[in-house]
Amino acid sequence: MRQLSELDASFLYLESANAPMHIGSIYLFDASERDTPLAFSTFVAYLRSRLHVVPVFRQRLKEIPLRLGRPYWIDDPDFSIERHLAYVSLGENSREASLMTLASRILEEPLKRDRPLWHITFVDGFRLGGEKEGKAGLALIVKLHHAAIDAFSGEEIMGKLLEYTPEPQLISSPRPWQPRPEPSEGRVMIRAGANILRTPWRFASLAVDAAEATTRGLIQKQLRKIRLPFPLFSAPHSPFNQQITANRQIVSAKVELSRLKAIKAALGDVTLNDVVLGLCAETLRRYLGDQGADAGQSLIAMTPISVRSSTLRRTTGNQMSAMLLDLATNEPDPARRIRRIHWNAVASEPYREAIAADRLTELLPSSMLALSARLYSELQIAQRYRPAFNLPITNVPGPQIPLYLQGAKLVQQYNAAPLFDSMGLVIVAVSYQGDLTLNFTICPDVVPQGDSLRNHACDSLAAIEGAAGELDPEEMHIPLTETRRQSLAYTAMGLLESGLKRLVGRFRR
Repeated sequence: MRQLSELDASFLYLESANAPMHIGSIYLFDASERDTPLAFSTFVAYLRSRLHVVPVFRQRLKEIPLRLGRPYWIDDPDFSIERHLAYVSLGENSREASLMTLASRILEEPLKRDRPLWHITFVDGFRLGGEKEGKAGLALIVKLHHAAIDAFSGEEIMGKLLEYTPEPQLISSPRPWQPRPEPSEGRVMIRAGANILRTPWRFASLAVDAAEATTRGLIQKQLRKIRLPFPLFSAPHSPFNQQITANRQIVSAKVELSRLKAIKAALGDVTLNDVVLGLCAETLRRYLGDQGADAGQSLIAMTPISVRSSTLRRTTGNQMSAMLLDLATNEPDPARRIRRIHWNAVASEPYREAIAADRLTELLPSSMLALSARLYSELQIAQRYRPAFNLPITNVPGPQIPLYLQGAKLVQQYNAAPLFDSMGLVIVAVSYQGDLTLNFTICPDVVPQGDSLRNHACDSLAAIEGAAGELDPEEMHIPLTETRRQSLAYTAMGLLESGLKRLVGRFRR
């Protein structure tokens, strides 16, 4: 039995019908070099032979009765790979657009909790490329729950499942696997009781769950009186921060990494990640301009940062820090904006000082986070107050060498991230083989005309290149000043600490 961390469990408790908490990926393969089409049965045999690489693929959740503690990962005694796979054949004239429409519908559906939290849809029968004939293509539409992985570990998992040679490797027999016996209810309850004694917050969390139905009205009444603190809730209102629906759309734009690296070289002391964030910022600024939205205040992004140790053997789970980052979208010059982003992200408060997100969830249990999220949605806090941030942006470095699936070359990867209540847009940037793909996961009912983001991204890159070439070299040496505190962890922990002090003071009175 391996218990979920508070951070991992929070993604279970935050899940709702409109906000499934899985990470999605669409992998496109060029199968034209294969002598014969890759059969679905061959893929099943291939995946079965590699299940030992990812133990969580054969582990399901074991819930604790009465929510006395966080769930555990246990071996699934009823594991069947067929329950996690599906096959779809598109028409011979189908193209990538049809695949993306199918993927959007698949990714809208939550994963079932009675089995390991992953699913793969094998898609063939469509053509790749813009030519009239096109190349024979196949695709994998992958869903992995955020409770089991983060975006960084997801890339590691797929790197282990795919191959590094264009020659199809011999599919070996699956390694013998015997599920460990499911723990008895008595053992689970004893362990849960021990955890409660070690961590009194667990008992408080249980009390909150039990009293939720009768106290929610009182909590809402009191919360409406609270002045939300600055700077935690200091992001501007934006069209992205509305109540979401279950509809999803994935929009992607691909750019050459060499162009981004040239911008980095031209701007001097900035990082490649700063340039990627600058590209996102200019894209969002242009989109908001088209929508007639006010761009007077700078958008705030939440940027996850992996704190995964290079020597860590367990690749699953969430090991992240998080920072609030001012994207400087109120700066009209896109090259100067990247310098400002660099200051906001690195110079004013280094990434290395960010507190790991699991430190926060150690102080605030995941079930309380879930209640807070539901109240955040029901009270429409994002509409009544400024949001904590406008959108998450994650930059995930991917492999720069080609990957293969039984001789079919991976030519493109798209990624989708979970949307939260009042958070209708998420950006995930993933690099692969010399290109960087900006993936926009959007709720089309909140972010209209989302397809325009693709063109905005391409136009933004050209605009940044032009501005970087015109920037005065002397300006590189002018020091910048700090504009706002960046650390989500420090801000939230300070808020929590002050709240606890007020609570203790009331009891003393």
